[in-house]
Amino acid sequence: MASFTPLKNVAMKISVNIADISDEAIIAKIDQFIMSKPNSGPFHRPKWAVAVEQSCGHRAYILVAQLGEEILGALCMNHVSSPLFGSAMVASAFGVDGGILANDDIVAGEIADAAWALVQKLGCLSMEFRGGIFPKDIVVRDDWVLDKDKHAGFSRPIMANEEAELLAIPRKQRAEVRKALKNNLNVKIGNDAKMVQEHYTIYAQSVRNLGTPVFPQKLFVKMADLFGDDCDILTVYHDEMPVASVLSFYHNGAVMPYWGGGIYAARGLRANDMMYFALMNHARNRGCSIFDFGRSKVDSGAYAFKKNWGFDPLPLTYATKLADIRAKRDVNPNSGKYALMVKYWKKLPMPVANFIGPFIAKGLG
Repeated sequence: MASFTPLKNVAMKISVNIADISDEAIIAKIDQFIMSKPNSGPFHRPKWAVAVEQSCGHRAYILVAQLGEEILGALCMNHVSSPLFGSAMVASAFGVDGGILANDDIVAGEIADAAWALVQKLGCLSMEFRGGIFPKDIVVRDDWVLDKDKHAGFSRPIMANEEAELLAIPRKQRAEVRKALKNNLNVKIGNDAKMVQEHYTIYAQSVRNLGTPVFPQKLFVKMADLFGDDCDILTVYHDEMPVASVLSFYHNGAVMPYWGGGIYAARGLRANDMMYFALMNHARNRGCSIFDFGRSKVDSGAYAFKKNWGFDPLPLTYATKLADIRAKRDVNPNSGKYALMVKYWKKLPMPVANFIGPFIAKGLG
C-alpha cells in the first residue's frame, strides 16, 4: 500500500499528499514536524484527528506538503457529518485550534487549495480552520468567512513556585483559592481507565447543568490512550467523593486544561478553584512553563472566569471556506436557535442526557 495518495503537484516539485494514517513511520515524521513548530498545539497533531475518527467516526485526513523527503507543511482534519449540524471538513474537530502549519505562506496556500480540492471531491460544502496559518489571499477572497471577534485565547507563564503562583492571581480570585485550600480537598492525577470514568461522570453532569449535550465517552478514552503521557486527568475529591475534574494536554512546555467541570457541590467547595491552582503546580513539577487556559467565547462566563484569574484575552481568528454561504454551520450553543433546547436540556435526568447527548454532540465537531 502506498504511504501517500497524491493530491496536487505544484512549482519546485512540491507535492501535497494525503498521508496513510496506518503508516506509523510517516505519521511519526509528520508529528515530529508539527512538534518542531512553536505555534503548534495538541489539536494539530495526527493523534488528535485519529482519536476523533476512532471515537466519533469522523474520517481523519492528514495532508502533508513535501519537497522530496522533506516535510514543508501539514494539516490534520476530520470530515464531520451530522444530520443536525451539517457537513464540514474541520481542523480540528472538537478542538479550539488547529489548521495549517507550514514553513511559509506559499506552502500554506498550496495546502489550503489541496484541502479544498479534497472537500469538493467528497461533496462537502465547507471547510473550517480554527487556527494555524491563514494564507494571505484568504483575507481578500469572497469565498472565505473570517471570524475575528468571537473567540479569545488565554495563556500566561507559570510562576517559579507555589507562593508566587498564588500571588500572581488577582486579589479577589486569590481569596477564593485560599478558601479552597482550607476545604479538606484532595487531588489525584493520572489517566487510567478509572480516572477517565470518574472524569466523564463529573464532566457529563457539568455540561448537562449548562444545557449542553455531552461528547461520547469514547472520545475521552481515545484521547487518553493515544496521547499517553502528553495527557492526564486531575480530579479533586472531598471526603473521597470526586467533585471536580479536568483532562489536560501537554505540548512543548505548555499545559492546556481542556475538558473540565464540577458537580453541583463543587461550587460551594470552590473545587474548581482548587483544581486549576493544583494543575498549575503540577504542570510546573512536570517542567511546563506556560499555562494555556484555552479559548472562550467573548463575554461568556468562561471568558470572565479566566480574566478573573489574571489572564489577558488574545483575539483569535477562525476561517471558513464555503461553496455556498448557506452551508456555514451554526454550532454555537449560545445561538438563539438553540435557546429552547438549552433550557430544557438542563432539566433532563442524567441517564437520559448521557444516553441522548453523545449522538447529538459528536455532530458538533
